[in-house]
Parts: sequence; C-alpha cells; structure tokens
Amino acid sequence: MTMSQESGSAGGPGLGPITHVALTVRSLDVSVPWYRALVGAEPVLDEDTGPFRHVVFALGGTLLGLHEFPEGIEDLPHSPRRPGLDHLAFGVPDRQGLDAWAGRLEALGVAHDGVVDAAYGSGLSFKDPDGLPLELFAPPSA
Repeated sequence: MTMSQESGSAGGPGLGPITHVALTVRSLDVSVPWYRALVGAEPVLDEDTGPFRHVVFALGGTLLGLHEFPEGIEDLPHSPRRPGLDHLAFGVPDRQGLDAWAGRLEALGVAHDGVVDAAYGSGLSFKDPDGLPLELFAPPSA
C-alpha cells in the first residue's frame, strides 16, 4: 500500500514530511552544548512552557527539540526493544560525508561504531549524553 501526501488510505488525508522530533533529556545544561557542537549552530528557540522547558534546533526543514521536565524523568536506560524510539537518523549526502563525520565525532570526543555499509545505505551510529541512539545515514551509491 502506498499513500501520497494528497490522499491517504481510503481517500483520507495523507501525511506530510516529519516537521519535528522532540527528545527528553536529563539536563539541558549538558545536552544543549553537546547538540550545539554536533549541529554546528545555535538553537532557534529556548522556552520554558511551565510543564517543560525546551530548546529547539533547526535542521533544514525539520526541528529538533530537547525537552527537560522540572520534576525530572524516569531514569531508565534506553532500549530499542521497548516501544518508542529505536534511533534517530540524520541524513548525509554520501558515504564520503560519513567518513568526514566520523572524524568530526572523534574531534568532539564522541564515541561511535564506525561506518557500516549495507545494500540500503551506510550508517554511522553514536549516542548523545543521555545514551539516546543517533545515526548519520547516507543512501547507497548510485
């Protein structure tokens, strides 16, 4: 089954592109500088809404939000086998870009698993300060 943006299943509305992703973090004081170095840009929003504070980065047409809750969080280690987020992947144009990112992560002191190639593309996996799994992903070479 395929759905277009104009129409979904049974003629209903279709989904557009992902506009934002929000990650819950233990401490914005730790995570904001880490993501600022990773993204290479300043946040576009820093707002305390009352129920939570969030800091947001613009990544092309997608927003990446970091949320901190004043009452804290359930401090459980992340598991991709629990319902919810498995990992978040950021696009990189090509395999050479992944090699450049591997060097950048090393310069930032961020451990990674090295570039892994597969038929569907290549990925470079690492974790943020809270242990959330992140990936840089490039499509297969043409």
